[in-house]
Amino acid sequence: MAEAPNSQGKSKSKAEQHHDPILAEEIEGTSEPHAPAKSTTSKRTNACMFDKIPHNANNNSNDSVTELMAAKKPKPTPSPASQPVKRGFDAREGLGVYIAHPEKNPEGLVVEYDSDFVVIRDKFPKASVHLLLIPRKEEYYTQHPLHLLSTNPAFLLEVKDRVTHLKHLAAAELRRKYGRDSASDSPYQQALDALMSSSSDPPPPSQRDALLPPGRDWLSEIKVGVHTHPSMSHMHVHILSCDMQSECMKHKKHYLSFNSSFFVGLEEFPLEEGSERFTPGDWPKWDMKCWRCGENYQSKFAKLKGHLGEEFETWRRE
Repeated sequence: MAEAPNSQGKSKSKAEQHHDPILAEEIEGTSEPHAPAKSTTSKRTNACMFDKIPHNANNNSNDSVTELMAAKKPKPTPSPASQPVKRGFDAREGLGVYIAHPEKNPEGLVVEYDSDFVVIRDKFPKASVHLLLIPRKEEYYTQHPLHLLSTNPAFLLEVKDRVTHLKHLAAAELRRKYGRDSASDSPYQQALDALMSSSSDPPPPSQRDALLPPGRDWLSEIKVGVHTHPSMSHMHVHILSCDMQSECMKHKKHYLSFNSSFFVGLEEFPLEEGSERFTPGDWPKWDMKCWRCGENYQSKFAKLKGHLGEEFETWRRE
């Protein structure tokens, strides 16, 4: 069973690392170099050579012995401890570049930023819309999310305020992607077309929705929360759509990490001290249930993946 964070919210147990939700293709760790093979040269090499010298050798035998004795001995293989260990980039530290230099827009993933937070599109999204909210101050990003959001009311309030904006941003992206095919969003889409094609100047986006029918409630399709045991070192909050449609969702643990109690919703904070939410148990062994219809696929990820594709087509056309 995984351990709850300590009073500083920074501890990680071996069990926690074992149950990390991210996969090998997303965490490019480097293994220790193999120890060089020990030299097979025996200390008895010269003795064996001596055995091959004929007992009745002539005077040249002394020259032969001298030549053998003068032969260079093989250099001993240096021990592994004496060789420098080359370590590659730790992918668990991958969010650090967005914290340090968001203005450089690493990999084109930065959505917005200020001195307190940076928002990026998840490099390995698990849904069609997947954002990360990352604090930029070291006093926050070094802490465990469950500990920080449960013990710092001011920070929790700030995160909730930011998330309100980001949920609307994510919902707008869902509408952009799927609104034209959604039956329940049709009134909004038709009114939008009429508004934008009118002879008068169309209003700016900030005023547009107030003039249009509500259409589909895309906000209800967005979920927000953190992982009980995050795969990345820097504290971050997930804002993602519920559809779970992404080429990066390749494993049972990927699905369960967002569709089980391993994922703690932002609305659940602050957690009470000693809450069972700190210790999810052996979550990778839990059954997988469809987020939409509730059908239990146990550990059959391939079947679930196919089913999710069918559910997605129905969902986006609702």
